[in-house]
Amino acid sequence: MTTKVFCIGFHKTGTSSLAEALKMLGYKVTGPNGVGDPDISNNVYRMAFQLVDKFDAFQDNPWPLLFKIMDAKCPGSKFILTVREPRAWIESVVKHFGRRETPMRKWIYGLGMPEGNEGIYMKRYNAHNNEVLDYFEARPRDLLIMDLAKGSGWKELCGFLEKQIPNIPFPHANKALDRC
Repeated sequence: MTTKVFCIGFHKTGTSSLAEALKMLGYKVTGPNGVGDPDISNNVYRMAFQLVDKFDAFQDNPWPLLFKIMDAKCPGSKFILTVREPRAWIESVVKHFGRRETPMRKWIYGLGMPEGNEGIYMKRYNAHNNEVLDYFEARPRDLLIMDLAKGSGWKELCGFLEKQIPNIPFPHANKALDRC
């Protein structure tokens, strides 16, 4: 049985690139999931428990908010926290999502659109990252922190997952230039 891998960094921290890398390593990846579900706060656990039996790796929303529950449900899993310098992160979030609302972002941040709510989004982003670090403090072998903007890539990921490093560049998916 393949070890489950939960990517628990917030959106716009390299989650799409990490998903592509995991696919290249042979993982069956899902996410984001349930973004447009108007009742995501009530449906998220049922949805997650159904998906966890069908996939090996989980990325983007709602997985960051479920890391403790997934840790209990799937003992021995690995967790990857993708991070990004907070100012660069919020600029990317606002640029990408702007004034568009989703039920998922409303559930995560209390407000569905980042533009005009940057302080609330930043506070939640930082709180999440600190919560993850605190939770795994005594279990460093279960958590990998990756900052793709600062060069994290195959070496860190493959070392953590005990996989061979592929002879191809680490993917860079969902770049802002690709969305123009």
